[in-house]
Amino acid sequence: MDFKGTSALVTGAGRGLGAALAEGLAARGAKVVLVARDASELDAVASRIRGRGGEAWALPADLGAKDAIHPLAAMASALAGPIDVLVHCASTLGPVPMPLLLDTACEDLERVLSVNLLGPFRLTRALLGPMHLAGRGLVLSVSSDAAVTAYPRWGAYGVSKSALDQLSRAFAVEVPGVRFLSVDPGEMNTRMHSEAMPEADPASLADPSEVAELVLQYVTGTAFASGSRVEAGQLRGAS
Repeated sequence: MDFKGTSALVTGAGRGLGAALAEGLAARGAKVVLVARDASELDAVASRIRGRGGEAWALPADLGAKDAIHPLAAMASALAGPIDVLVHCASTLGPVPMPLLLDTACEDLERVLSVNLLGPFRLTRALLGPMHLAGRGLVLSVSSDAAVTAYPRWGAYGVSKSALDQLSRAFAVEVPGVRFLSVDPGEMNTRMHSEAMPEADPASLADPSEVAELVLQYVTGTAFASGSRVEAGQLRGAS
């Protein structure tokens, strides 16, 4: 897929992999709408993109709030035109340190599912119509190895990411003209990772910018069928 002249919306774009994917898309000629809760972080990313000659808009929003989705979709489309590329990168771990499932409050599980699963579902529904009619587009969901492997204390997050993978597969079989992919980026040097695993050595973790380049280089081609779940190791092997 050639990103030049396309319109992209990236959630979780204030920092980490989301910011790196937004900047990578802009560098490839996409107009980018940045979404996250922190307005100052979004503004910083948008300023970097504009400083390099790209087009970017910052729209602060809480993806876990149902009432925020349709206004967000409408504003994004008004600013950048019909969205061609939708990246679901916004995530929450829930309370940290992460508790065992037995000790997880129902309200905390609901919040994790609202941000990591229901937010992507609602936003995809709100923006998918023009892609479906045009018979093209890309919806990229950022997953985790916790979606396929159970780790102690990662239950709520893992359940949400496993469901997000299945959501992507289900959309793929129902909307064949649009490509749906899930990407497990592996362990990266991000704030979320440090909150989840403060004992980890940052030097042993992947740089989000390098992962973003791999993702944008490979998952938008034809090597991976719609509905695929792709791991960063597969991308590195392809490179």
